[in-house]
Amino acid sequence: MYNPTRRNRNIGIENQGYGQNNKLKIASPYGTLQSFYERLTHYRKEIRVINNHEFLFIVEETRKHSIHSCSIDDIQKIIEQIPSEDYGDLRFIILRQPKRKEEILSPVWGRLVYSYEFEDEYYPAIILDAIDLDRQLSWPKKQSIEDQQEFERLKTDGHIFTETKRNFTTEFKPALVRNTQLYRTLPHEFGHYVHYLEVVERPGNENEEDDEKEKRMDLYFSLPKSEKEKFAHTYAEKFKNSISFKNHHKINYTLNYNHLHQNHIK
Repeated sequence: MYNPTRRNRNIGIENQGYGQNNKLKIASPYGTLQSFYERLTHYRKEIRVINNHEFLFIVEETRKHSIHSCSIDDIQKIIEQIPSEDYGDLRFIILRQPKRKEEILSPVWGRLVYSYEFEDEYYPAIILDAIDLDRQLSWPKKQSIEDQQEFERLKTDGHIFTETKRNFTTEFKPALVRNTQLYRTLPHEFGHYVHYLEVVERPGNENEEDDEKEKRMDLYFSLPKSEKEKFAHTYAEKFKNSISFKNHHKINYTLNYNHLHQNHIK
């Protein structure tokens, strides 16, 4: 499979959590080119075929007090209702346990990686991070328009915030975290991948030169962040409106909170 992103697997991904005056830094062991979210330990694997497409689920062991809010079965039920043409080459679905420093410097609900290395294979991946139930979610009082919109989404998910002098805080509750990660983050990250497919993959043909695809790839990764987020929001909202759940689940679209703030979890 032609995959120019393999030459630079960090393309389009923010190197979050780094600061000139910040002594905390996510470790990068000498001799490895893997990003921190590719360095998995103590995991199990399970293959699921969904709509004739093979996905590899990778579930990393959690720390004490941390949980994966979504099961493989949960995620499969969502993916089954996403159009199979939107799967592209996406293969890895990863339930990951972030390190403590990563939870401070790079907290996310989930992320999309366009070319993820796992056991010497390279495929697009969606990652959902485990959540430490001993931590809190903190949201600032001073908010941009995007902050306000995401704050309302979190409250719609059921998160109940308490106002303090400087911010709003809420405890992580398993059912509410599941609302956010399963019904909002997962389709949102699919939306990012579909945007990539529409700009880079789908306009091409089998006989085109590699340079043409690279030009479209450069175009995609030069798009403003706001434009990418708008596309993913729209995709996830349409998904929400197109499906119904038998068990009266509440469905919402999402933005993973680290897209807006890198240090909201405390």
